[in-house]
Amino acid sequence: MRHFTNVKDLGNLQDALKMAFEIKKDRFKDIELGRNKTAMLVFFNSSLRTRLSTQKAAMNLGMNVMVLDVNQGAWKLETERGVIMDGDKSEHLLEAVPVMGSYCDIIGVRSFAHFENKDEDYNEMILNQFIKYSGRPVFSMEAATRHPLQSFADLITIEEYKTKERPKVVLTWAPHPRALPQAVPNSFAEWMNETDYDFVIANPEGYNLAPEFVGKAKVTHNQDEAFEGADFIYAKNWAAYEDPNYGKIISKDMNWTVSARQMALTNNARFMHCLPVRRNMIVTDEVIESPQSIVIPEAANREISAQTVLKMILEDLK
Repeated sequence: MRHFTNVKDLGNLQDALKMAFEIKKDRFKDIELGRNKTAMLVFFNSSLRTRLSTQKAAMNLGMNVMVLDVNQGAWKLETERGVIMDGDKSEHLLEAVPVMGSYCDIIGVRSFAHFENKDEDYNEMILNQFIKYSGRPVFSMEAATRHPLQSFADLITIEEYKTKERPKVVLTWAPHPRALPQAVPNSFAEWMNETDYDFVIANPEGYNLAPEFVGKAKVTHNQDEAFEGADFIYAKNWAAYEDPNYGKIISKDMNWTVSARQMALTNNARFMHCLPVRRNMIVTDEVIESPQSIVIPEAANREISAQTVLKMILEDLK
């Protein structure tokens, strides 16, 4: 595998899952694989789980790790072509990216949607410039439209906790005080569509995801209907995708907050969220602290998903 930006890059998904579970049994089995190799993790946006889990995964493989916080520990970077750089950005991505590539073997990039131009966001301008100009394998640590390391960890977690071969998995919108990107729900939907799960997306009117990510999922605007008989509930906020409201908040309906009332409709479902979570907006204290909440094991699996991806890339470098 040269680059990792979506589920298709893994090839056979069942083989990737098998590798992930083997890694989980012995995280240091391949510690010689990354010897004298360096991973550079480039963060345009803040992170807790992604930074720690990816750094730990690289260390498990014997890699050196460099972490760069763009706009904090480095020059502010211009990303547009043709601009007169007379503002606060001192360096252009077109020079910075190949320089970064000269110092490492693999580059991870985290860059969110800006919500200024939908075409630019959905064309993944920043991530693709790293792929085009770095000369190195690049993996996404969350981009404008996808968060594949998170979705891979989500899938690993569902596989661990499912009690039947074809569970019902529900992705539900929930309210939030800020406009959040569609990357996590897009990616989760994309990965669920690669499985044989009974997959349902529940969101209010005006919050439909892009059709290419919805795929074969059933979409409903009735949250209670979606929750009936569900085995897994994945709660997440996202801003509107459809024009003219792209990137905007069009509802803060607290009736969509996941509470014990909705969970009582399920098949004793497990509760999932990518974290960080706004308590008593996305989900009530009662639900996230319940025995059915698996948000901590889900977060722990971020190390496993990252290590699986890095292992596959390192094996391709040999």
